[in-house]
Amino acid sequence: MEIDDKENPNPNATNSPTQTAVQIAPVEPPIPLIPTAITPPIAPIPVLPPPPSSIPRPLAPLPSIRPPNGDAAKTTNENADSDEEGDDSGPEYEISEESRLFREKQEKAKQDFLMKQRAAALAVPTNDKAVRSRLRRLGEPVTLFGEREMERRDRLRMLMAKLDSEGQLERLMKILEEEEAAVNAAGMDDGGYEVEGEAIQYPFYTEGSTALLKARYEIAKDSVVKAAMRLKRARRKRNDPDEDEDAEINWALENAKTFSLDCSEIGDDRPLSGCSFSSDGKFLATCSITGVAKIWSMPEIKLMSSLKGHTERATDVTFSPTNNHIATASADRTAKLWNTKGALLHTFKGHLDRLARVAFHPLGKYLGTTSFDKTWRLWDTETGEELLLQEGHSRSVYGIAFHPDGSLAASCGLDALTRVWDLRTGRSILALEGHVKPVLGVSFSPNGYHLATGGEDNTCRIWDLRKKRSLYTIPAHSNLISQIKFEPQEGYFLVTSSYDMTAKVWSARDFKPVKVLSGHEAKVTSVDVVGDGQSIATVSHDRTIKLWSSKSAEKEKAMDLD
Repeated sequence: MEIDDKENPNPNATNSPTQTAVQIAPVEPPIPLIPTAITPPIAPIPVLPPPPSSIPRPLAPLPSIRPPNGDAAKTTNENADSDEEGDDSGPEYEISEESRLFREKQEKAKQDFLMKQRAAALAVPTNDKAVRSRLRRLGEPVTLFGEREMERRDRLRMLMAKLDSEGQLERLMKILEEEEAAVNAAGMDDGGYEVEGEAIQYPFYTEGSTALLKARYEIAKDSVVKAAMRLKRARRKRNDPDEDEDAEINWALENAKTFSLDCSEIGDDRPLSGCSFSSDGKFLATCSITGVAKIWSMPEIKLMSSLKGHTERATDVTFSPTNNHIATASADRTAKLWNTKGALLHTFKGHLDRLARVAFHPLGKYLGTTSFDKTWRLWDTETGEELLLQEGHSRSVYGIAFHPDGSLAASCGLDALTRVWDLRTGRSILALEGHVKPVLGVSFSPNGYHLATGGEDNTCRIWDLRKKRSLYTIPAHSNLISQIKFEPQEGYFLVTSSYDMTAKVWSARDFKPVKVLSGHEAKVTSVDVVGDGQSIATVSHDRTIKLWSSKSAEKEKAMDLD
């Protein structure tokens, strides 16, 4: 019984603790075995969530890329910036103080450029009375302290450009036209005369004086004769079998190769600025920044006289081609005419700014001056009267030269432009563009159709007046060219002076270098060639005058005799 009861226990009976332990014991082992066997493959499963969480992370900066609109956008951008550090997309739209200042400066420069463009396109009265009247009607000061005519006109131009940019010019001009019409109606009395002091209407051109008309008639008459003589000589050289022009040029160039330093002399206590030979080659005139010009006898360079009268530095000096009168230009806005004894003959006043260069007309009766007031002027040397005030350059006018016939004048300036003027009509017949920097020197060739210019771009350009274009560009110096001169007799060579402390001789046939004249210790400011082409004078900031002479002078005299 006991055995049967133990083998077949009563299911309804309550199990004892011993029996429970026995029954649980076989069940417990498989329970830990199952997780230990399953755990290795399940373990990497929790690692899979990071990739999904990393997927949206690149999308976080997307709201910051969009332009912020309202507070919600700002909040989104702030959250995006705080969630992701090191994101460079946000600062792309932040403007630093330096960037803001740079943009403002750039915008201001752009506006100034546009303003100048507008100003250049506006028509401004040239008569000072009309300028004053226009300023008065615009409610602006008629004149400012120390303001000159050209400055007043520029102020009116900029004022009109400003009004144009603001869209007020048409309305103001309409008012001005009505006011002028009213002034015209009220300002004319029964006899039809204009009220005194009122500048109402001016012609497009400036009416010249009787003296200018007389001068133009004389210039035209003389230039026709000289041009006929020049052409006759050119035809003779071309058609005469005994004339060998190539041989003459070769001889002149070989002669130029022999230029050497003949004499050197201290010219002043301060740097020298100009030099010029007399027509017969017996005298040399120099000037310096002390304002004093001096006359030296040649060829020993002995001081003859001093010309004192300028109150500021002298900028140029030149001899008359017909007599021994000397003209000087100065920064005191005047030019003066002297004789060789040092006596002052005339003072030419009229320029509004300092003078640059001065040149005599081939007739010797007229003098041309250039100035930083953007004009050049023609003067009568006998009366001291101003004959012509010529505008045309947009910046300061620096160099001037006259055609050997006397019919043309060439002016060059800081606008990198060279203009050729017909003195018989007063018209600008050529505008020679090619230099990229200010043009400081200009010279006509004796052949009548070549013009040489040199400037701050270190080049010398040869222009053909017949073809109206640049014929050749010489890369002449390593610094700016201060002066340029053709050999005055036949024009077989030309000489340039430069701030690279040298002067150079160039062939006028193929424009190749012939001779380098080196010896100065500072900038060479001016150069001149004597009438027979046998001597060259240079002056420099080293205060010295140097005379360069040819070794073949005696041979040339023998050829002249033959």
